[in-house]
Amino acid sequence: MSAKVSLGVIIGNRDFFPDRLVSEARADVLALFDELNITPIILNEDDSKLGGVETFKDAKRCSELFSRHKSEISGILVVLPNFGDELGVAETIKLSGLDVPVLIQAYPDELNKLDVSRRRDSWCGKISVCNNLYQFGIKYTLTSQHVIHLNQPDFRAELMNFIAVCRVVNGMRKVRIGAIGARPGAFNTVRYSEKILQRNGISVTTVDLSEILGRANRLTKDDVAVKAHLEKINQYAPKGLTPDEAMIQIAKLDVVLNQFVEEHDLDATAIQCWTSLQKNYGCNVCTSMSIMSENMLPSACEVDVTGTLTMYAMQLASGSPSALVDWNNNYADDPNKCVLFHCGNWAKSFLPDIEISNAPILGTSVGVENTFGALSGRTPAMPLTYGRISTDDPKGIVKVYMGEGMLTDDALNTFGNRAVAEIPNLQGLMNYVCKNGFEHHVVMNASKTVGILKEALGNYMGWEFYEHN
Repeated sequence: MSAKVSLGVIIGNRDFFPDRLVSEARADVLALFDELNITPIILNEDDSKLGGVETFKDAKRCSELFSRHKSEISGILVVLPNFGDELGVAETIKLSGLDVPVLIQAYPDELNKLDVSRRRDSWCGKISVCNNLYQFGIKYTLTSQHVIHLNQPDFRAELMNFIAVCRVVNGMRKVRIGAIGARPGAFNTVRYSEKILQRNGISVTTVDLSEILGRANRLTKDDVAVKAHLEKINQYAPKGLTPDEAMIQIAKLDVVLNQFVEEHDLDATAIQCWTSLQKNYGCNVCTSMSIMSENMLPSACEVDVTGTLTMYAMQLASGSPSALVDWNNNYADDPNKCVLFHCGNWAKSFLPDIEISNAPILGTSVGVENTFGALSGRTPAMPLTYGRISTDDPKGIVKVYMGEGMLTDDALNTFGNRAVAEIPNLQGLMNYVCKNGFEHHVVMNASKTVGILKEALGNYMGWEFYEHN
């Protein structure tokens, strides 16, 4: 997530405003980008008047520059040191063929510099630029203040949030998800439309669970790969009371799952678990899923494809792992608190007391001895972004709800992966979830990134987005 990014930069200009404003803005951009480790794709000062974009010829030159760097550019920053030429900005983006997020910045005027030789009129120019982008069908992002100087700390924060928006949008448009096995028969809740996802650039690669288990069963404890993965698992989490035989089964399955991910160049997985794995293979897959999620390859159980898609989106926004959880229990009589729970596949980042264990609830039907591989651990207090992406097949759309809250240290005497969440107006949220047909699964991330996700998924992806407040 810390890799250096490249942004295309358009500096708008109008000839009857002072030229020095363009030169000053260019210097501001280069200094800021250097400080934040961003690569600018920007016209040289001799490519156009001072490197600004004003005429159609300037737009062509800038668009050709962007086109040459198309594979590098994550987003576009439009800088308005003065009113700017709104048509030049729109034409540049249109001619470049880029379909990336666009951030519009405009400089503020100073009250003692509103004479003809020093005024900017960027306040007005920004409205005109946005009007033209709207006409051209180009989506864009606004700063929270209508005008803001590039050197203000608030703009630095907004620029970094914009880069996160770019990361989410560009990642979601090409994500590859592996659906391993069929959804459990009792889980109609995790049904989804593969076709709707594909229309949004999201590819799903499927494989029958028998192929995965068959390959795992052909491995032995003496295989080099099995020994290596067993060592990796032992380093990841204490084995607790898990038998050696079960650890070997877990390691063999881990080998095959990682091979499948590599073979198909997958970004995330959703794996059949309940109850085929336990009955036909004799362990839980939770540990492998936890390791993948911790390593930024999110993995969801019960073949919850849109669940793991949500995990991936939140991971892109925050730069940290996500976890798939159940909206599971009330917390005593507190209307704004609830218990989040799952058998045990949460990323290690959520579980400081992590231990490989079993799944007692599942064990009542398949035998506890067949459920080793589930993780046990309690999540402590931390920030919370929660939410869910879902396909609404009758409407033919992708819909989303997201919000923010806190995970707390409130007492919780139970097993598995568990946490207590405090969410303002939780009862209203549950009402929305139920009335709009969302799943019992939700995703949590230790961040406050709803603003980024709303801009990326609601504005640029065009999905129906509900932000819970």
